[in-house]
Parts: sequence; structure tokens; C-alpha cells
Amino acid sequence: MSQGFLKSSIGKKVVMGLTGLFLISFLVVHVSINACIYFNDSGETFNVAADFMAHNPVIRIVEIGLFGGLIIHCIQALMLTLQNRKARPVAYAKIDGAANSKWYSRSMGVLGSLLLLFLVVHLGNFWLPTKVAVFSHQEHNTFKNMNEIFSIWYFVAIYLFGVGALCYHMLHGFQSAFQTLGLNHKNFTPTLKKIGFWFSIIVCLLFASMPVTMFLGIIK
Repeated sequence: MSQGFLKSSIGKKVVMGLTGLFLISFLVVHVSINACIYFNDSGETFNVAADFMAHNPVIRIVEIGLFGGLIIHCIQALMLTLQNRKARPVAYAKIDGAANSKWYSRSMGVLGSLLLLFLVVHLGNFWLPTKVAVFSHQEHNTFKNMNEIFSIWYFVAIYLFGVGALCYHMLHGFQSAFQTLGLNHKNFTPTLKKIGFWFSIIVCLLFASMPVTMFLGIIK
């Protein structure tokens, strides 16, 4: 990609689409590892999987790429928003955006900002303690950590709110990313939208069920 293309509105959208799909692929891995709690074996299976993810050198390199992708995604979104506002400083009159799009497709910036705040809480609760244990060569019971966090009602509420924001963000972002990359065709776009819809719902329901089942004592 040329520098001029990357600076253009289309270039920024392409970069956002690529980084967005990369982040979505991480969610598949993340929710799969977390779903190990449903073995309900006092976290034994989950801790084995979490320990592997924390200590595997390949995963740690991918993790750097993940953070890089997240930062680039956020920066591109901010730059695109500012660029659009600069190009159109005065809003067009009498335009009913709701007539042509869902509310969450018009609120990606707000949803993204809420997700970023939620991510700070999430990293502080789970990622940071894990990394401290890894670099200090200490044992870390991630399952116990999850149980402690999700025994507190307001953390459960924060996570449910964050997962809700993630769901709506993906409902638009999943199919939008493919459309931005030019993968838009009347024969398969409807199917892609359905896949994106059910992917967003299923992944987010799995994420949401974890704090709830732990809070209720179903998973111990």
C-alpha cells in the first residue's frame, strides 16, 4: 500500500477493516479458551489452557501484534472521524440517517470508545496480573482470579455492559470490514451478513454467560 493510499479515506477504512478482522479472529481464540470453564472441574482445564497461552513464545509474539492491531484500529478510526468532520463541518439538513441504517452502525465511534474503556478494566483485572506472574516466574491461578472478580456484582455489570457494546460493534463491523475490502456481491453478501450476525450473537453470549454463571455459583 502506498503512503498516499493509506492517508486517504478509503485507505484508512481498509486498514480498519483488516485490523478489525484480525481482532475478531483473536476473539475466537479468546472465547474458546475461556469456554474451558464449562468443564466445571474447578478450573483445571481452563488453567492449563490459560497457562499455555501465557507462556507460549509464539502466542506472546502474536499478542504484540494484537496490541499493535488494536492501536492502529483505534488511531485509524479517530483519524477517519476527524477527517470526515473536517470535510463536512456543517451537518446536512433534514437527513434521516435512521431510515437507511441501524443505530449501531451510526454509533461505531461511541461503541468503540466504550469498548476501549472496558478494555482498560479487563486488562487491569486479568491481563496485568497474569503478566506480573509470568515475568516474576510465579504461579498464577487465572480461574481463581476470575471467580474473585466475578463474585462482585458491579464487575459483572461492567462486563455485561462491555460485551453488549462489543456485540453491537461487531454487528456492523463484521460485514462492513468485508464490504470495505471489496468483498461485496449480491450472491454472497446476504449470507455474509447472516454469518456476521450469528457470529456476533454467539460469541458475545458466550462471553456474557461466563461472569453470570460464576456470579451465580453455577461454575465453581
